Amino acid sequence: MPPESFNIHLCLACGLRYPLIEGHSFGVRCPHCLGETKVVLKKNMSDESMFRQNEKRENEPMLAVLMDNIRSAWNVGSVLRSADGFGFAHAYLCGITPTPEVEAVRKTALGAEEYVTWSHHKDAVKLIKGLKKEGWQVLALEDEPRAIKTSQAASLTCNTVLIIGNEITGVDPDLLTLADEVIYIPMRGEKRSFNVANAFSIAAFALVEQKR
Repeated sequence: MPPESFNIHLCLACGLRYPLIEGHSFGVRCPHCLGETKVVLKKNMSDESMFRQNEKRENEPMLAVLMDNIRSAWNVGSVLRSADGFGFAHAYLCGITPTPEVEAVRKTALGAEEYVTWSHHKDAVKLIKGLKKEGWQVLALEDEPRAIKTSQAASLTCNTVLIIGNEITGVDPDLLTLADEVIYIPMRGEKRSFNVANAFSIAAFALVEQKR
């Protein structure tokens, strides 16, 4: 939840400008040089809406993300926050993926774990087989020979789960075999992949936008 108000402080010594909300780790002293600061702007967000209304739509197919053997709690928290923003209703946390019971996950999720329901599963392959029997569409985010661009993915006309895999080894090959489609994000630089949390956000945006 965004803060109701905040102040912008300006350091009189080094010129650092920074926001300060109640309970923030920063104080009225400059966090850079500990110099004195002055308030140059006060913002009360309860007086006006600074945020767009949520674009939820009724009777849409359910979207879920499956995180299989994600090592970093920070990545998991980041994915949960993005999942909430893109309207994903559930997160399947599989293998060694840490859950919101871990403080580092909650710290990065910034409360998103309260809106995206989650469940933990030891075996992602077993889980996906069950979801497919229930009629779910399965997409996997991975760069492999049969992968298509995210922009070319099938329409989301039924409940869909998007699989993202381990930061180093990628998506489990058996999960790729079970996927209805494998999608990838084209790279223009020298690196061959994005950070897994960033990759999820890119793919999620592409999928959600193309179903409008």
